[in-house]
Amino acid sequence: MKLLGVKEGILMFKIGEFSKLTQVSIRMLRYYDEIGILKPAEIDRFSSYRLYSIEQIPKVNKIIFLRDLGFSIAEITTAINKWDDNFINELQQKQKEIMNIIEMERDKLSKIEIAMEDIKKEKIHINYSVLIKNIPSYKVLSLRKVVPNYYSEGDMWIEMSNFAKENNILISDNTFSIYHDTEYKEKEVDIELCAVVEKFREDKGGFAYRHTEAVPLMASTMVYGDFKNIGKAYLSFGNWLQEHKKYKMTGESRQIVHRGPWNEENPKDYLIEIQIALEEKI
Repeated sequence: MKLLGVKEGILMFKIGEFSKLTQVSIRMLRYYDEIGILKPAEIDRFSSYRLYSIEQIPKVNKIIFLRDLGFSIAEITTAINKWDDNFINELQQKQKEIMNIIEMERDKLSKIEIAMEDIKKEKIHINYSVLIKNIPSYKVLSLRKVVPNYYSEGDMWIEMSNFAKENNILISDNTFSIYHDTEYKEKEVDIELCAVVEKFREDKGGFAYRHTEAVPLMASTMVYGDFKNIGKAYLSFGNWLQEHKKYKMTGESRQIVHRGPWNEENPKDYLIEIQIALEEKI
């Protein structure tokens, strides 16, 4: 039954009615009351019923919205009290977090698809040809950062591309990534982008000019098709090391995307080169 509150003309609802209107369970409304983010507008002095006003519905909608985005109770409490332009920055940060999660979940789906294909085709191992190269030193424009994960590399390439355009820097097609971590990391990844240039300029805004290190023994393997095939290439390289016991991995690894999203529409036509530094065992 709808009731009138103490203030004349303000429509009030019992907790059950308010639960139906907002699609929030009575249990959660009581919980929100206990923690202080949504107190009843009134407590009936005769029946002790919790009474809510129509004016509280927008606040409930904000709470539900933030809860569904994964904000904690403490974050929701803060957000409710500063629902203005300043809160946009926090929403943008949450947006980035969700996008990273989506990318990781997509990666899981890709791995499941690969496993199912392998089982159907009875083709668990794929052998990739490994060549030994002598990589010279290059004169490069460099951008090195510790970023949240490997997916962040795409944002770094966009940053480098924009920097080159703004500063009229001619970049050749010879570009590559250097992974400075000695092990695979799920977060806080040390990545350096390198674009070969003709001449050095002044370092600026996190971008630096340098000579890359020459690598006399670099194992190289080509990966054809979607990026999801890279994992198989590394496994195949492990098998190659088992067969060529005089070599061991050392130092950095590199990756060159010869054909990728920017020059190929079909992922099946991508061409990625993986490079891993080696040394001969003593």
